[in-house]
Order: sequence, then structure tokens, then C-alpha cells
Amino acid sequence: MKRSLSGIQPSGILHIGNYFGAMKQFVDLQSDYDGFYFIADYHSLTSLTKAETLKENTYNIVLDYLAIGLDPNKSTIFLQSNVPEHTELTWLLSNITPIGLLERGHSYKDKTAKGIPSNTGLLTYPVLMAADILIYDSDLVPVGKDQKQHLEMARDIAMKFNQQYGVEFFKLPEPLILDESAIVPGTDGQKMSKSYNNTINMFATKKKLKEQVMSIVTDSTPLEEPKNPNNNIAKLYALFNNIDKQNELKDKFLAGNFGYGHAKTELLNSILEYFAAAREKREALEKDIDYVKDVLNEGSKKARAIAIEKIKKAKEIVGLVGNIY
Repeated sequence: MKRSLSGIQPSGILHIGNYFGAMKQFVDLQSDYDGFYFIADYHSLTSLTKAETLKENTYNIVLDYLAIGLDPNKSTIFLQSNVPEHTELTWLLSNITPIGLLERGHSYKDKTAKGIPSNTGLLTYPVLMAADILIYDSDLVPVGKDQKQHLEMARDIAMKFNQQYGVEFFKLPEPLILDESAIVPGTDGQKMSKSYNNTINMFATKKKLKEQVMSIVTDSTPLEEPKNPNNNIAKLYALFNNIDKQNELKDKFLAGNFGYGHAKTELLNSILEYFAAAREKREALEKDIDYVKDVLNEGSKKARAIAIEKIKKAKEIVGLVGNIY
């Protein structure tokens, strides 16, 4: 089977943007691909500085992975920091990666432009991401549209390594991005992101979920007037409903006497219905945290066994002779 690999940062609580941008693909692919899905805890250190928050978020992502349907018998679920070969390979790749390539990163430029403190980790994030992908000979990488450039960088870095050392060592991965959900809008209309504090969290309490849905920004069109049927509420509603229901909602907007509050209630009910089974499963898993830890530990052992073999060969290629494992 070809290998699919992706990871999510534990820098905050996961939201429906994470789900439709990447996580749903993880589940859909696991019958046809050898899936490797990790918690990118090293990546989160570029912005997260509270140790207890990182620990809590890490376990929450594992719970989320299992709740949405990732099966540890089909997919390898592991922790990035449990596989130190990721950082070893990052150093090897850093020495062939042009600084200009990193400085052109959209994510780096966007975050620094918004005043997010810059550090070396934020700049070199794409090199670690390249190592994450290349060390497992990944064929396919399910990612959100915002990560497409980073994957292209990973391909560039792989080609540079292969060319510099005259080998066909690193496989060039391909992205998988679902066009219809490439960018999930947040409550303010921007891309849904923890960084922008505009998320709708699928496993939030029902009270908190309602608060988030009701905070979606809308215009001031009066209740009785027709409204733009392609507003943010409609875009989010489309993620959870078939085309007939989507058209019904649009007709209500165009007819008038249908307020944004009514539409938000319909969206809230759709979210609750869509994730009902997953919410129930997650509540059960929270009571069996030892099982969750076992899944993470076993997955990390499997991933590391593969990573060790790859890094040993990479060291030989660059001329390092201290291979002791």
C-alpha cells in the first residue's frame, strides 16, 4: 500500500477547519493507504509556551483522532517528539535549504505581518515539516490549502538533497487537498484558525458550541429583507448538509423573513447531528486514558522503527560514520 502521512499541531483545541481541511481525509484514506498520522508537538513550540497546555492539548488530539474514526489497527497514530530522528533529519536538510526559500513562506510572512513574535522555529518550520514527511517515504500528504506551499518546499528540499548527493533517496510526496473545503471560513469570515481566535470547536460543550456559532459575523440586513445566500453561515452549513438542504437554506435567505439567528440555529443543529456519534465515542475514551496512551506509545514505536532505518541511510549518504543504534 502507498503511504499517507499528515500531522496536526497541539497548539490549541481542534476545530471544524482542522476536521474538513485534513482530519476527515485521514479517516477516508485509511482503508486504501498505510496511514501515518501524528501529533506535531515540536511544531507547536513555535507559538505555545505553557507546558501544561501542551500536555493537555496533545492528549486531546489523540482523543479527537480516535473519536472521528481513525483506527489504530489500520493507521499509525504517533507523537512527533517520540521519534527523535525527525529532528536529526531536520539538521541534515537544513544544511541544503536556502534561507530565501524559508523567508518566502506565506505562513511565516503572514504571521509576522500580524505581529506574531518571530523566532527561528517559525522560520525553519518548513524544514522540520519536510523531515516529518520525507523520513517515512510518504506518497500522499492530506493537508489544508494553507499548507500547500510547505509541501512544495518539502519537494524542493528532497530534490535538492537527491541532486546534491547524486541519489534517488527521498520520494517526492503529493498533496491531497479537498477543493470544496480547502479553506473553511471562521466566525469572522477569515480562514478558520486558532491563531485568529475565530474557530468553531466540534467537541466543545453544547453551550460553548452555541456561543461560537452565534458569534458568526453577519451584516445588518433587516429580518424581512432578502439576504446574500452565499454568506459565511451558508458556506459552513454546506459542509454538513447535502445539496438539497443547502438549496433550501439559500431559498430561505432569498425569500426574506428569515434572520441570521434562524440560520445559525440550523447550522448549530447540523454540527451537533454530524458529530453526535463522535462526541459519544470521545466521552467514552476520556474514561479510558490508559488505552489512549497505549495507542500513542505503540504507534510511536512503529513509526520510530521506520525512521531509524531511513536516518541511518541518510547519514551514510552525507558521509557521517557514527551510526550507532
